[in-house]
Amino acid sequence: MKKALLVIDLQNDYFEGGALPLCEVESALENANKLIDYAHSHDIEVYVIQHISTKEGATFFLPNTKGVELHKKLKSTNSTYITKHFPNSFRETTLEENLKAQNIKELIICGAMSHICVDSTVRAGFDLGYCVTVVEDACATRDLSFNGEVISAKEVHGSFMSALGAVFASVVSTKELIDD
Repeated sequence: MKKALLVIDLQNDYFEGGALPLCEVESALENANKLIDYAHSHDIEVYVIQHISTKEGATFFLPNTKGVELHKKLKSTNSTYITKHFPNSFRETTLEENLKAQNIKELIICGAMSHICVDSTVRAGFDLGYCVTVVEDACATRDLSFNGEVISAKEVHGSFMSALGAVFASVVSTKELIDD
């Protein structure tokens, strides 16, 4: 089965000094780069997804800002770039058209945030009939709050990875994917 790696939203606003820094994002970037190297050496197409906010009142990924730019350490050369304006990387983008044109049936997904854009894209990919793998340690998120309680990024990430792994995707580590 022909595969593609989707690297979602590893942009400056999610890193230290950005508008919405995430927990463990540096580690996620390091693992995403390992996946990119692996993909290039195994004839796996790489798609780098970049979110540009167009929603009124948005506070990050704003057009024409440093925060919207892909992180400088992301090994994004020799990749296909997809711009999106919604959490789901398929919504109103050319992603599905590109995947179909290359007869890709399996997706490997990493990036940010685990609980929004990664989740939305995994579920959409599953609904479109793709076989999906999420590389959990190449994803990052942040602390959230609900009913006055703080939910740690680790708990948020774990909850979403376990939910995705229950039905929508295989959830593995970078090492497991590369060693498989």
